Amino acid sequence: MKTDRLANFDLSEAQLQSFVGETLKDADDGELYVEYGESESLTFDNGRLKGGSFNTDQGFGLRAVAGEAVGYAHSGELSEGALKRAADAVTAVTRGHSGQFAESPQRTNSRRYGAENPIGMPSFEDKVALLGEIDAYLRAKDSKVRQVTASINASWKVVEIIRADGMRMQDIRPMTRINISVVTGDGAKQENGSYGVGGRRPFDEFLTEESWKYGADEALRQALVNLSANAAPAGAMDVVLGSGWPGVMLHEAVGHGLEGDFNRKKTSAFAGLMGEMVAAKGVTVVDDGTIDGARGSITIDDEGTAAGYNVLIDDGKLVGYMQDRQNARLMGMKATGNGRRESYAHAPMPRMTNTYMLSGDKTPEEIIASVKRGLYAVSFGGGQVDITSGKFVFGCTEAYMIEDGKIAAPVKGAMLIGNGPDAMRRITMVGNDSKLDTGIGNCGKGGQWVPVGVGQPHLRMNDVTVGGTQA
Repeated sequence: MKTDRLANFDLSEAQLQSFVGETLKDADDGELYVEYGESESLTFDNGRLKGGSFNTDQGFGLRAVAGEAVGYAHSGELSEGALKRAADAVTAVTRGHSGQFAESPQRTNSRRYGAENPIGMPSFEDKVALLGEIDAYLRAKDSKVRQVTASINASWKVVEIIRADGMRMQDIRPMTRINISVVTGDGAKQENGSYGVGGRRPFDEFLTEESWKYGADEALRQALVNLSANAAPAGAMDVVLGSGWPGVMLHEAVGHGLEGDFNRKKTSAFAGLMGEMVAAKGVTVVDDGTIDGARGSITIDDEGTAAGYNVLIDDGKLVGYMQDRQNARLMGMKATGNGRRESYAHAPMPRMTNTYMLSGDKTPEEIIASVKRGLYAVSFGGGQVDITSGKFVFGCTEAYMIEDGKIAAPVKGAMLIGNGPDAMRRITMVGNDSKLDTGIGNCGKGGQWVPVGVGQPHLRMNDVTVGGTQA
């Protein structure tokens, strides 16, 4: 499959490079970003194929950076006329500005994923048959199953970047994901459970019988647990967070606050705290875009900077931010490979890749056994976070009470309420089992969505406010 998308322009590569150089001659930074993408989605619901789509999209974004100002224009038309109209728009920020164009990112020989297009492998017919098999398997497994929804999604994107000095970079990004959701019922009572898995890799390992049956069983197990759950109590209590997906709370309550733009503008709860203790000792948080095949991984970011392993909090101390090129330059720091955008229609900004906490020295069993009475939060659903104050609210989709150091009855309706920096100081035990989620995360910021990974080990947090539904 042809991957040189610049060939779709009605200009040669030399003409494009000359055009970019002339457009950005007075800018501090910027690029021509060209993208081609394909995506496929199939949804099976209540015993039938409910939805299916296949889309292609292509276009370019032209950006000029002058100090704190950014000029950005984009078009789905790959033509000389569209480029000239974009140039007229973006050069408005460079009029009267005489910048020294920033040095290009260093090239990388690393590749974090293959270039193979996952769409069409397996075939449409095979995917539909598999979704039907998942539906039939779950309905036959338990009489309490009332609804099954299964979906398969794949995308393939070619990204090319041309800078004013003539440097050209390319990345080819595959993505796959499978999701299974189950609703169980007992009389008038209904509860749901879900499981998803994905990443920048082919469907092969996800669509094996062993893999999809494991996912189906997990979704059913969670739904049945919630069906038997009691209302959660409310009040301050010790909380144990599970490993993997519960790292979404770390991502939201802490990760966004460590992105460079919020700190440069001093709108983050972490602004001005570089070098200070912002978490308990033993807490180390990293953002790592270099994990092969992970959902949040990137070979290069959307400005051309190679993905990095960036330590943000080291043994409780704030040591780094996630940076794109503009905010890094304005803060006198290095770009960290976190300049990301949803598509050619968006300008890049500092975004997370795979953000997680490193392991400590306690086993999960030790952590649970240390709690006299508290909450064990295994999985989270939606949440809300205020970046400036750090305040958060997260709902638990699977949780249990801990009584006398043992996991007790499941509860539903539990909400964790707190403040990100404060919550990091309440960590008293860090497990030895850090892992990433299964590859289902999407992160929203400034109206843009990008795929991410989250993760952590088991954690004990003392005296956390829990909102509950128990009368």
